[in-house]
Amino acid sequence: MAMVKRLTKHGNSHALVIDKAILDLLEIDSDTEIALSTNGESLVLTPIRDPKRQKSISKALNRTHKKYGDVLQRLADS
Repeated sequence: MAMVKRLTKHGNSHALVIDKAILDLLEIDSDTEIALSTNGESLVLTPIRDPKRQKSISKALNRTHKKYGDVLQRLADS
């Protein structure tokens, strides 16, 4: 599903206003750095995640796998 938006004049530049629901979905806010890329036709906005947060998530997943990996695998196989 695509959302149609228009750019808004902002000084000598243009701005894209992102709805709060989308910000919440992506877990980003006005402090989140965004990487912009393009293929010449499309603009892609990618949040730059905090490496500390990513590291803590990875550690939690590893702990869960060590503790419950065999049980989760048996559930997946049944």
